[in-house]
Order: sequence, then structure tokens, then C-alpha cells
Amino acid sequence: MNHKSPLRIIILSFFSLLSISTFGQKSLSETDQALRYSLYSRLGLKIIPVKVSDSQYKLQLVVEKIEEKPEFNAYSFSFAVLNSYDEQITSDKINLLTSADLKADTERHWYFEKTVDIPSSQTTAIAYLSALDTRQGDEYVYHIDLKSKFVEEVPNFGAYFANEVAFDQTFINTNESLLFKSSGGPSIQSFFYPMVFDVPFPPMETRPADVPKELSVVNEGDFLSNLPKKFEKEGYYFFQTDTTAASGLLLKSSHEAFPKVKDWDEMVQMVTYISTRKEHETLLLAEDKKRALDQYWINLTRSPELAQQLIRNYFKMVEFANILFTDFKEGWKTDRGMVYIVMGPPQEVNFFEDREVWSYAGMDASSKIKFTFVRAKTILTPHFYTLNRSRAYQPIWFKNISQWRSGRMAF
Repeated sequence: MNHKSPLRIIILSFFSLLSISTFGQKSLSETDQALRYSLYSRLGLKIIPVKVSDSQYKLQLVVEKIEEKPEFNAYSFSFAVLNSYDEQITSDKINLLTSADLKADTERHWYFEKTVDIPSSQTTAIAYLSALDTRQGDEYVYHIDLKSKFVEEVPNFGAYFANEVAFDQTFINTNESLLFKSSGGPSIQSFFYPMVFDVPFPPMETRPADVPKELSVVNEGDFLSNLPKKFEKEGYYFFQTDTTAASGLLLKSSHEAFPKVKDWDEMVQMVTYISTRKEHETLLLAEDKKRALDQYWINLTRSPELAQQLIRNYFKMVEFANILFTDFKEGWKTDRGMVYIVMGPPQEVNFFEDREVWSYAGMDASSKIKFTFVRAKTILTPHFYTLNRSRAYQPIWFKNISQWRSGRMAF
């Protein structure tokens, strides 16, 4: 690490105080987290908690460097543990992170680790990570429940890259490996689900989604921690150190091109959100998928140049949806991924304990459209959300689809 001059320390302290004052008298639920889903974010934040004991948690604070060769001192980092989503985030709760706190500084990540104590009697605790871009004043925020009614227990193990930085993705490509470390014993149990999921219904479709009649699962037995684990099949994996516990780690395994599109067959599936039923059925039945897709895009735009631009824009949104929202489904097949692709990145994002709310400009300048994603309790992931569907979404949904189809939708 480079030693900082007194002047640099003063400047860093000033921006750290600015970061705190930005959030002064604000709660987590009042904080706009739209930058988390921006196409132009400079950083990607993640907190991966590991339970050490009944009252102690290790917070793995991972900052992905999205911009090219960022300077650490261009940002002010801090973390906190909150008691609720409505608790005011004040300066006495904030813990600053400096270069001296870095556990690793790699080409792709800045990585911190902090251990926090939470009384076993406390029912709600939320870990919070903030990064202030001191050049522009942009505030990046990430949070995760350590204890809540949606999280019964945090895993006592974690997954790591080969350089031992905590793995900050929800997916891994087939034939890649991860290292698992556990404080709960030498072995980890692996379950594999070879599931293929349907595309979600549109926001105005209020009938219940189809539920798979059978859930196929393969118990792959256990493997030793601290040894590389290779992912050879597409599906999703669930790992536990104790199969009777209410905690585990979910990872989606996908083809080698993921989060990008793999082939023409996959592209056909993905255009369902902006296609008529007849158009999509024609594409599905086509023997030459590439030729059928080329004709499909040309028919929409009536211009080869505009068609190329539309293809780039659409599949850029698919890629981002896969990065941001993959759980046991590919991100583009989730409710949040669907809305993200059609509507674009939300202009405002607010999190509450039981829901996530996205806001967009409405049909006129004075109105807003809100999409509410309700949080569901599941052992697989603490981040599973389903959209509250309503027929009221129909006008804005069809308007955006029309813009996509005309080639005018670009974010």
C-alpha cells in the first residue's frame, strides 16, 4: 500500500464527512439506490456475509472495478450495521474504510473484510456498504440482511475466486472452478437442480404463474472445502454444510458465453418480450433461426442499420439483466429482469424489508409508474422477488414495447 500524505488524508476525511452528511437523517428505505442498476455505474458493490458464531459475522465487502483503472482515492468507502430499514443513518453509525483496511487490491476488485458482533437476541440486522465518488458526488450503496424475517440464518461458509477474493456473482460459467471455505466443518454438501424455467408473464397478466409439477434434484454428495470445485453442468447448485440448517449458498451454472447470448436459439427465446405471439411462434418453428431472426429485426425497423442498433441495445439489456438479477433463473427470465429489459433501468429504486420499488416517468410529465417487487422467503436465496402484477401497467408497457419495435428505445 502507498503511504498517504497528510494533505491527502485531510482531503479523504473531508469527502468521507461529505459522504456521511449525504446520508444524514436518511434511512435505508429513503435512500435511492438506482445507481445499483445503472448501465453507467463505475463500481459494483457486494456484501457477502459469513456466520462465525451465534453473535458474530464476517462481512466480506467486495467492490468491483467497472471503470478502467480507477483510483482508490477517487472514492470514499464506509460500512455500517443497521437495526432496521427505517433507522436513520447517522454519522455515529458509519465506519470509514481506508486503504489500510484493504485485504486485497486486484485488477478487478477492492476487497475488505470486517467482523461485527450482533447480539443473538437481536431479530433484525442489515449490513450496509457505501462508496462516494468524490469527483461527481455519486453515491453507490449496497445492503444485505444479516438477520430478518426473510433470513433465518447466514451460511457459515463462502465461495472464493482463485485469488481468494470472495466470489461476488450469483452465477458461474460451466467448466470453471471455485474455492469454498468453511468454518462449519471440512466438507460441504452439494445439490444440483437441472431445471429449465419458463419466461414470466407480463406485468398486466394477473393469473397465477405455472408451478412446476416436479422439482428434479440430484444429491451430489459432499466435497472437501479448501479444494477447487468444478461446475460441469448447466442448472443451479445449492450448497450446505448442514442439511438440517435453514441456510445455504445458491449458484447458477450457465453456458460459457453467459451473461451474453450463446446462440440463435437462445436469441429467439429472448425476443419474446417485444414480439407478438404469432411472430414468436414463427421464430420458434423456423428451421434457420439466424435467417428468421434477421428478417424479424428488418420487419420491425424497415432499416438494416436501425435493426443492427436495435439488436445491440436489446441484447445489452439482456446481458445486464443476467448480471444483476440471476438467481436460480437466468436474470432475463426473472420478473425484475423482464421489467428491466422492457422499461430500462429504473429512475428511482427504494428497498424496504418486504419489497423493492422501482419508479419510472409515467405517460405524462407529472406522473410516475411504480413497479413493486414483493420479497419472498426462501432457503435458496434472500433476494427472491416477484412482481405485484396489475392491469394498470398495460398502457405504459405497450408504449415501451412499441418504442422498442420502432428502434427508438435506447438507454
